[in-house]
Amino acid sequence: MGPLSSRLFALESRRGWTVFMGLAAVLMAVVPVLNLAVPEDTWLHVPTFWVTTLGKFLCFAMLALALDLIWGYAGILSLGHGAFFGLGGYAMGMYLMRQIGERGVYGHPELPDFMVFLNWKELPWYWYGFDSFAFAVLMAMLVPGALAFVFGWLAFRSRITGVYFSIISQAMVFAMMLAFFRNEMGFGGNNGLTDFKDLLGFDLSASTTKVGLYVISALMLGLVYLLCRYVVTSKLGRVLIAVRDAESRVRFLGYSVTRAKLFVFTLSAVLAGIAGALYVPQVGIINPGEFTPAKSIEVAIWVAVGGRGTLFGAAAGAVAVNGAKSLLTGIAPEIWLFFLGALFILVTLLMPRGLVGVVRQWRERRAISKASHSDSHVSA
Repeated sequence: MGPLSSRLFALESRRGWTVFMGLAAVLMAVVPVLNLAVPEDTWLHVPTFWVTTLGKFLCFAMLALALDLIWGYAGILSLGHGAFFGLGGYAMGMYLMRQIGERGVYGHPELPDFMVFLNWKELPWYWYGFDSFAFAVLMAMLVPGALAFVFGWLAFRSRITGVYFSIISQAMVFAMMLAFFRNEMGFGGNNGLTDFKDLLGFDLSASTTKVGLYVISALMLGLVYLLCRYVVTSKLGRVLIAVRDAESRVRFLGYSVTRAKLFVFTLSAVLAGIAGALYVPQVGIINPGEFTPAKSIEVAIWVAVGGRGTLFGAAAGAVAVNGAKSLLTGIAPEIWLFFLGALFILVTLLMPRGLVGVVRQWRERRAISKASHSDSHVSA
């Protein structure tokens, strides 16, 4: 295992993940209190809008962890992870649409409003079962996982790697975007699924429900982080890093590279689907825009900015970049894409290990400086 691999494992220290889990626990506890218990006319009050925004960022952090699991540790750069995120979101959106019932614009007890508008006479077979929350959650994981398994099996079995895999993964998400834009697919066309009312009987417009979704998102982020950390610090994680650094040697040693890649790619897709399922009830809409290739490229930028192969950095990069996006799109929306492109270029050239790498490098230099100062003091 090379020096780079050793440095990446050092970032996954007990202290590092303890700090991450501590921050997650503080955010999970403090934000709801500042929203529900602090009066709105005080400066400590956190508006419900920001609770929803932070909940959305936590979902993006989960998506970034899912990509970092395969890109940072297995060397698989997927530019189509928005497909798995979107499929998880659509699974939850279908459940939420079934819960509307007669409260829709057309008052149909079974068909969503867009199906009534398009003169559909009955519910498509693939919508059956989505009146059950458990079924919707299962589909949010199973459908992205199944797609990743089939796609990964075909790609890894053919030994498609590097930029070629990135290109075909982007082609996959682009094809899904075109398909979901079509009205005859039965997913709302370009408008997607929206106008949700409640989730498990809880009003989605209520502040308490939004806070509850935020807390669940924070809990899931912590669980996803622990799961990813368990994978990368296990024997499988060492095999994945070896595959990333020297795939041909791993094959020569008798390991099944295809199985290792397929497992972690499928797991990553399931995690992305969970993130999408949590994202939809908080933003109130899911449409084919989630399948645009630009969205998947953004995810790669989050991971690169935070620090590829660090988990903590990937999650932090997602929050940091989306925080900057929220700020800049409000101040000067016309420059956001230029900023994003410049950020990716600067990170690639000046911070190849991301923000986490910069912090680690600063700490190493500080430690060396202190050691040198101590040695000079002893010599004197």
